[in-house]
Amino acid sequence: MEEMLTDRLQDLIKGVPENITGVYYLWNASNRIIYIGKSKNIRSRLYQHFSNTSQKAQRMQKQTVRVTIENLGNELIAVLKESEQIKRYQPIFNRAQRRSIFLWGIFEGKDLHGYHTLQLGKIAPSEQELIAFGNKSEAKEFLFRITDKYGLCQKINGLYPSKSSCFQYTLKICKGACIQKEDPLAYNKRVQQFLQDHFLPKEDKIIVLSGREANEKGIVLIENGIYKGYGFVRDQPLGRDLKKYIQPKTDNKETQRLIRSFLKRDGLQPN
Repeated sequence: MEEMLTDRLQDLIKGVPENITGVYYLWNASNRIIYIGKSKNIRSRLYQHFSNTSQKAQRMQKQTVRVTIENLGNELIAVLKESEQIKRYQPIFNRAQRRSIFLWGIFEGKDLHGYHTLQLGKIAPSEQELIAFGNKSEAKEFLFRITDKYGLCQKINGLYPSKSSCFQYTLKICKGACIQKEDPLAYNKRVQQFLQDHFLPKEDKIIVLSGREANEKGIVLIENGIYKGYGFVRDQPLGRDLKKYIQPKTDNKETQRLIRSFLKRDGLQPN
């Protein structure tokens, strides 16, 4: 099929091995990365890019003068590395995934009456947010959406300042947690359902994956539900000292989504 490509595009693919799982980079004549992708078969994916006739694909084809690849051995580390590298290099053809600064977050807490709260706040090094956003309006929109979806209280979640009940209670949507009419245990179950649906369990986990070579394993570290990074182990028993092989990485809403999606798909975590 590669004979359908121009000679120049065929030359770009020629040196890429078959069946490599990892990340690939398209470079322009100014030695800048213009696109970053990931695939279970990088050579096949490059052919798809270079044979595509969409306007975006044709612009990429015209600008690409060099291709480099990184063998990562498995899909999970590949998608995590892709996300990380897109935010680092900000390629012009990866517009949807380029956000790298997260200023606002949703934080979990508990009020004086025992109700679990989900509230908006600025991200600080001293606190661990549940989920991070690039701006306040995006975070607030998300909080309104999940408050409505899980039948939570706008007042408890800091969305409706009031000394009495929230407005949703007058509409009989809120069950009365804002004025202590609902049992905190019943209310908190819905908060826990939200956490279960959106985040990794608050536990320590080392996900063991295929490596880049036959005698190697890829590992991803989760501590207390927070993504800490990934690494590779060669000819080493999978014991407690695996943390020393981990390259530290940043946890954010995208890495949480990627890891949770992988675990659910592979049956390693309940829905």
